[in-house]
Parts: sequence; structure tokens; C-alpha cells
Amino acid sequence: MSKILHIEDDPANRLLVRKLLQNAGYEVLEAADGLEGVRLACTQHPDLVLVDLNIPGLDGFEVTLRLRGEASLAGVPIVAITAEGDRDTSLAVGCDGFLQKPIDARSFPSIIARYLSGAREELPASQGPLRLREQSQRIVAHLEQKVAELSRANARLRELDAARTEFYRNISHELATPMTPIVGYVKLLADEELGPLNKAQKKALLAMEDCVRRLRSLIDNLLDVTGIETGRMRFMHSEYDFLDTTRRALAQVADRFAEGKVQLVEELPRGPLPAWGDAGRLQRAMIQLFENAAKFTPAGGTAGVRVIVLQSGHYELCVADTGPGVKADRQSRIFEPFYQVDGSATRAYGGVGVGLAIARRTARGLGGDVRVASPSNEIIEGETLTGAAFYLTVARRAPFQDDGSSPGRLGPPSSPPTDPSSSI
Repeated sequence: MSKILHIEDDPANRLLVRKLLQNAGYEVLEAADGLEGVRLACTQHPDLVLVDLNIPGLDGFEVTLRLRGEASLAGVPIVAITAEGDRDTSLAVGCDGFLQKPIDARSFPSIIARYLSGAREELPASQGPLRLREQSQRIVAHLEQKVAELSRANARLRELDAARTEFYRNISHELATPMTPIVGYVKLLADEELGPLNKAQKKALLAMEDCVRRLRSLIDNLLDVTGIETGRMRFMHSEYDFLDTTRRALAQVADRFAEGKVQLVEELPRGPLPAWGDAGRLQRAMIQLFENAAKFTPAGGTAGVRVIVLQSGHYELCVADTGPGVKADRQSRIFEPFYQVDGSATRAYGGVGVGLAIARRTARGLGGDVRVASPSNEIIEGETLTGAAFYLTVARRAPFQDDGSSPGRLGPPSSPPTDPSSSI
């Protein structure tokens, strides 16, 4: 069965040709524009190409020139089929035939059969160079127009990107400002500093405190994303213990694992694991990985945490689970801000898709990185974890960080400062 590719933007014309050719025993492939037609031709290798000259994207002349440059399609007949077009120009650019619309339904299949059998139309030798030169000029004009359109679109995208970054910065700070008194007063009320509470009031305030904590975490994440977007994520370095930081992060998310009925197994060495860097940011990065595991591990599943010292001297935290894992084609994109595997309004998982981006940027700022392996082959405390495994590494001593936001050299001094709150 011969395979015929029909490149045509009009659905009615595609339907007519498809019915005529299928009734004659041909397999029909269809494309609605020039770019899709070229893609199908190069991947499906049809026995004949029917191309309308007036199609969006690349027009029929440009499609023909492109296909004639494809070695795998050498010898494949290309037939122009159009209501408006020039026979001589069509043949000059490489078409083997020219059919005028409307086509004759009765003779159409037999005409196609002749082209498949080797029939070709020829252009007088004197006409070829002139027609090619005229078509080349039209193609250059078309290309110039497209380049101008793309340049304008690119400039507009840059403006929108800058406006988006500015919006993140403004909205994050505007949200953070009223959060300070809210957090303070809720805590005063919950601690009964402003008077005794009955049981129902205490329960209500505890629920409010949990919501405020989650809202504050979201605002902090947005501020971090702004830092990533502008390249101005700041680090406050001091001495800390990597193992102790891991334990503190685990303690903060223990309830999430319990609520999701996820078993948590740990392989933690004996401490201490001394380091120099931003323990606060590192702890938040760890929490992002733990919460990610808690979110995607189904009830009754298992998540594992392991800390080791690499031969390079870096510390490594592995967080693996028995969840669905991450598809190979999405493993690089999950570290992009706001990217979510399921970004629909009805998605099964919450969040705004910034946690992994923050975790990776934090790790890189501390001399390491975050990577993912899925499916995972990790075995932690005898549990085989086949979902996704995330590996966060940091240097024992964080490198210099210069984000350009302040003058002078930024970074830790040659020996740790006595003031643990010193910043870089």
C-alpha cells in the first residue's frame, strides 16, 4: 500500500482527497501547515507528497525546496495541488507535477498512480533559473518579515519577563509586611499573653497559627523565587552542623508524613558533621525535599532519608520514596520555578511548584547541587524505594557568593568569624 502525504490547510479539501485516495487503496497522512508537513515527510517517508501552495507557516514552494534538500526523500514525487499558483515556478523549485483545483474526482486516483509510476512534468531549461531567482526573492522577503515579527515578539517577551520579576518582588514584600503583626498577635493570643482562653478558642487559634505558618512559608518561597529570578539570593554564612540541620528539618515535617500515613526510615551517621554556610537556607531546602516526598508518596508507602560524606568532602542528603516517580522527559523541568507535573486546576497535589527550584539554587549557592534519579534503586534501612530519589549535596565550606547587590568582596573570610550572624 503506497503512503501519500497531503499538506493542506482546508479541512474540506483534506476530507475529499482522503476519501478518494483511501477508496483507491492508498494510505493517507495529513498535515494542516507547512512545518507539520515537513516533519511528517521526514519522519514517515511517504511515497508521494501532495502539497497545496497557499498554506500557513512555510508555503508550498518553501516546503518543496525544503524536502528536495532531504536526502531520505530523494526520488519521492512532489505534486503541487492548488487553486492559485504558478505551474512553472512549482516545477522550478522541485515539484514533479501540478494539479489545478478543483480536482476531477473520477480521474484523480489514476493521475496519482501515474506519478507513483514515474510520470514527471518538465520545465523548459530556459525558464528554470529565472523562476528560481524570482522565488528566492520572495522567500527572502518572507524570511525578513518573519525575523522582524520574531524580534518584536522577543522584545515583548523580555518586557513581560521583567514585569513578572518586578511583580514577584512587589507582591512578596507587600504580603510579607502585614504578616509580621499577624504572626506576632496570633502567637500572643495562643500563648495567652493577652488573657486566658477557653478550649474552643485555644483550638481555633492553633488552627489559625498553622495556617499563618503555611502562608508565611509560601511568602518566603516567593521571596526566594524573586532572588532566583534576579540572581540576588542572599546567604548568611556561619558555622553549623549538617547532621543537626537535617534532624531539625525532619522534625518540622514529621507531622506531614504521619498525616499521609507514610513510613519514614532513616540512615544517619554519628555526628557531628561540621560545615560553614547558611544553615537556615539549607534547612528550608531540605524541608522542600522532605515535603515533596511526603506529598507524592501514597498512603502506606515509605520514604527514606540518608546522609553520607562523599569522597569529594561534600555532604550528601538522599531523599527517596515509593511514589510514582518522575518521567525522564520531565526530570530537568521539575527544577524550573512554577513548573508542575500536573499544573491543572484539578491537580491531585498542592503547592505552587517552586520548592525544587529553591532547593537546587540553595544547594548550588552552598557549593553543591540537587539532582533526581527516577526510577530509584535506593535501599535505605532494608526498604527498597523505587519511586524518585533526590540527592542534595553541599560543600563543607560554602564558596564565595557575589550576587552583585552590594559592593565589595562577598564570601566567608579565611577563618570563621566570631559572630555567627555575619553575612556574605
